[in-house]
Amino acid sequence: MVELKGLIIDNPKDGIFRVHRSAMTSPEILQMEQERVFNKCWLYLCHESEVENPGDYRRRNVAGRPLFFVRGSDGKVRVFLNTCTHRGALICRRDQGNTEVLQCFYHAWTFNNQGELIGVPDEAGYGKGFNRAEMGLKSPPRVDNYRGFIFVSFNPDVEDLVTYLAGARDYIDLIVDQAEEGMRMIPGSNRYSIKANWKLLVENSLDGYHVKPTHKTYFEYVTSLGIRSSAVQTAFGRPARALGNGHAVEEHDGVRGRPIARWSPLFGEETKEEIARIRARLVEKFGEQRTRLMADVSRNLLVYPNLIIIDSIDITVRIFWPITPELMEVTAWQLAPKEEKGELLARRLDNFLTFHGPGGFATPDDVEAIESCQAGYKAEGVEWSELSRGMHREAIAEDELQLRAFWRQWYGYMLGLGQVDTRDPVVRERSSVAS
Repeated sequence: MVELKGLIIDNPKDGIFRVHRSAMTSPEILQMEQERVFNKCWLYLCHESEVENPGDYRRRNVAGRPLFFVRGSDGKVRVFLNTCTHRGALICRRDQGNTEVLQCFYHAWTFNNQGELIGVPDEAGYGKGFNRAEMGLKSPPRVDNYRGFIFVSFNPDVEDLVTYLAGARDYIDLIVDQAEEGMRMIPGSNRYSIKANWKLLVENSLDGYHVKPTHKTYFEYVTSLGIRSSAVQTAFGRPARALGNGHAVEEHDGVRGRPIARWSPLFGEETKEEIARIRARLVEKFGEQRTRLMADVSRNLLVYPNLIIIDSIDITVRIFWPITPELMEVTAWQLAPKEEKGELLARRLDNFLTFHGPGGFATPDDVEAIESCQAGYKAEGVEWSELSRGMHREAIAEDELQLRAFWRQWYGYMLGLGQVDTRDPVVRERSSVAS
C-alpha cells in the first residue's frame, strides 16, 4: 500500500510547498484517485445546448463510466448510465444522434428517450414479479445543472452542486452573463491524448509562470501582427485566487481583445461598432465594474477536479481523464453566445484552433512541457516538485497559489478528509483580520 501521509510538504512558516513525484507516477495512487476523488465529487458532463432538440442525444465517458444524455420528447434533459437493465450491453452505441427510442441490439429491449422501458420481446415469458416500470434506464446517483453546465456525481451523499461550486459560481456567472440569448456549445471538438499524468494539465492550465519562456513563438507571432509582445507579457499580474473546494482561477488583462466587448485591431475595423454596442448593452445591464470583469479580463478557471474553462478571446471548455498514471485523454469544446455570428464568431473559432487547439500556438508547447516533466520523473533521484512561489505574499498569476489550492483539495480527498481550507496562510490571515 502507498503511504499517503507525507506526499505533500505544506510548511507555511518557511514558505515551502512540495509534492512528491510519486503522485504522478504511481498506479496505486491512480486507483485511489478513482475511489477517493472521481467517485466522491461532482464531475462535468456536458452543456445543455449540446442536445438542443427533443430526441437529441450524445454519449460520453466520465471517470471511466459510459454515460449518455438525451433531451426527451418532453423537453427535459436526462442523463443515463449507458447500460441495458437486462444484461448490460451498451444502449447508446453512437456518439450522437436524434431518436425517439433506443433499442438494445443484444435482445431488443426498447426504451423511449425518457428512459422508460417500452418494449420487451416475448414479455409473457417473464413471471408476475416482472415489473416493466422498474426496469427503465438508470441515472447516476446525482445529476444537476448550473446555468447550462450539467454535472454528475457517483456519490449519493455529495453536497448540492451550488454549495460544491463555491466561489467558482461567480466566474461561471461572468461567462454565462456575457450572452444576451444564452450560451451554446459549438458543434465539434478537439480530442487528443497527452503522455503525462492528468494533474500536470491542471497545473499547466492555471500556471502563468510558464507563459513567457514556453510560448515565445506566440509572442513573436503577435509582434508580427503589430501588437507589442511586451503588452501581452505584462498582462499577467492580477491576483490569483483560491475559490474554495479546490477550485481556483488565474486572471490576466485581455490585451488581445475579447469578441464579447473589447475591440482589438485583430478583429478588423468592421467589428468596432458592433463590439461597442455589445459593451453598451453590458454596461446598461450590469454596470461598468462588472462589464470590465466580463470584457477586459481573461481567465483560466479550474472547477475541481478536472474541468478547465478558458474565458479569453474564445471560451474553451476542457475536460481530461486519466487512462494510466502517464496517459490522459483530453476533449475541448468551444462555447459562444447564441446570438454571436459573422466575424466575431469566426475570430473566436479561429483562436480556439490556432491558439488552444492541439495544433495551435499554445497547446503543443504545453503538451511538450508536461510530457517532458513526466519523462523527467523517470530519472528518479529527485523526489519533490516545488510549488512554493508566492506562498508568503498576496499571490499574482505568475505565482502558484492556484496550484496549491488544487493540491490541498486533492490531498484532503486522498486522506479522506473531504473539503479542506485550500487558501495560503497569508490569505487566511488577511481574511481573519478583515472579519
